[in-house]
Amino acid sequence: MPRRALAAAVVALVLPLSACGSGGDDSGSTDASGKVEGDITFQTWNLRANFKPYFEGLVADFEKKYPGTNVKWVDQPAEGYADKISADAAGGTLPDVVNVSPDLVAPLAKAGLALDLDKAAAKYKKEYLPGAWASHEIPGTEGTYAFPWYLNTGPLFYNKSLFKEAGLDASKPPKTYDELFDNALELADKSDGKVATLANVPTIEDFGRYGVELMNKEGTGFAFNDAKGVELLTRYKELYDAKALDSQALTATPESSGKKFLTGAVAMNPGSALDLGNFKKQAPNLYKNIGITDQITSTGKVNMYVMGVMVNAQTKRKPAAVAFAHFVTDAQNQMSFAKKVAIFPSTAGSLDDPYFTKEDGTDETRVRIAAAKSLKNAVNYTPVLFSEQMKTELRNSVAKALQGKVSPEEALDNAVKACDRLLQQQG
Repeated sequence: MPRRALAAAVVALVLPLSACGSGGDDSGSTDASGKVEGDITFQTWNLRANFKPYFEGLVADFEKKYPGTNVKWVDQPAEGYADKISADAAGGTLPDVVNVSPDLVAPLAKAGLALDLDKAAAKYKKEYLPGAWASHEIPGTEGTYAFPWYLNTGPLFYNKSLFKEAGLDASKPPKTYDELFDNALELADKSDGKVATLANVPTIEDFGRYGVELMNKEGTGFAFNDAKGVELLTRYKELYDAKALDSQALTATPESSGKKFLTGAVAMNPGSALDLGNFKKQAPNLYKNIGITDQITSTGKVNMYVMGVMVNAQTKRKPAAVAFAHFVTDAQNQMSFAKKVAIFPSTAGSLDDPYFTKEDGTDETRVRIAAAKSLKNAVNYTPVLFSEQMKTELRNSVAKALQGKVSPEEALDNAVKACDRLLQQQG
């Protein structure tokens, strides 16, 4: 599924590593100077099925640019990708260049297996958007551990007819959290609880967008149980009690939330340019009434998902591996990839290309342009040290607060304690 592959950055996976100390003999050297030559292996994450010609062309272009190089491209399925990386890391068989998401980089960097690009490839840093480059930094650790590759973000879609039926101005969707919560209560009230505005409970990135401090600067503890965090969860509890948050939100998945939006049971849902074709085909009435607005944020910066390309710190071919990782993620190659699929380049200046700025009257282009504009200063709110288990702890605590079993304050205190405990176990 291409959607699955391209949303892979969204799927944060736990990566347990047997090693938590420094890596082997080679890992101390970050020197990537020298002749670009030799055999290297490049691993992608569930991209062969849909983009084989693109990657074969990419490899051929690199080998032509650097005679004497040979790149072996391997692709791994989406399922079990983290486990595969973990096994390779433990067994010393990690490929030279690896497609990763920020959460997968953290344990590899701690184990001395991810090359610090601030040392080995600092000259390339200015080629990328600052927020994208920073996404592979690890709190409490110096350095950047992967080249940023493709980005994704999306707008908030809303159903104009549901807004109108509730007496709200469909041409003025909510821009702030206060407006969002007020509109949601109004929609629930006017529809006697039949129309919820949101279908998902708040996740770590929602706390980030609300302006909550998620983690301390040293990366040693979480902080989302501050007054602002409690305030956000208290507002969500108000929505849940008023049926302005869907009753099944506690167990919702992106797929189930999407279905609720398609059938008109929910008035707003986050999405991407990929969703518009789906609306057109599966829900023509919704498509006719679709409103498109920006993600709600208190920080002025939207959330972005980031994919990266990491260099194995223990590769025997550092000059070739660094050169290839940079080649895959340079402006020209990112741009050509972005035109094949609904993703966005992380290179500075690329989002000013007419492809991302020039309207042509279609909704697809409108969404692409809005997303590209918002990505220029977007951030990856999910902390790189926030594992899948931690997400589950937060979700369970949020559910208890919404159900009234504990107060929002107690729920977040419990979640932070549990996440801090898991953080200590990561070593």
